[in-house]
Amino acid sequence: MLPDRELAGGPVRICFVCTGNICRSPTAEVVLRAKLAEAGWADEVIIDSAGTGPWHAGKDMDPRARQALSRNGYQVPAHVARQFLVEDFASRDLVIALDGGHLARLGQLARLAEDPADAAASISLLRSYDPVAVAAGELDVPDPYYDGEPEFAAALAQIEAACDGLARALTPQFDQARRGQ
Repeated sequence: MLPDRELAGGPVRICFVCTGNICRSPTAEVVLRAKLAEAGWADEVIIDSAGTGPWHAGKDMDPRARQALSRNGYQVPAHVARQFLVEDFASRDLVIALDGGHLARLGQLARLAEDPADAAASISLLRSYDPVAVAAGELDVPDPYYDGEPEFAAALAQIEAACDGLARALTPQFDQARRGQ
């Protein structure tokens, strides 16, 4: 389910947010971009990612995340990690957190935005788009950073399932935009 707000005309602008923008959020960016391109919706969306903090700003994606994506057939472009800033709300329709800690931090930042209510309405959790995760009450994508290959593979599987649901949720928006052309 999309956040309860009207999405801007033109491409839908989505930012995925995790802790340092080197594992989960860039993985979600790659996965959703691939899924939407496969469905013919690449021109309908602008996707990026960021972290809640500056720890890895300027760095590439974690090599283990890149390997997990590559092993599963994804084309992984160059990545430069960055921190999500309060100003980013103004240029994003959806700001999608990877876990509850990110959701809380984004909520704090939303209160500082030019339009706090609109900023807050743009925020959701990625796994809230996965009905299986919702039913299980497991909405966080655990951080694989301190773990190994199995945890990166598990995070990718959770992100893929949630991005499938997000793509399904976005399809009516894209259909409406095309009909309006």
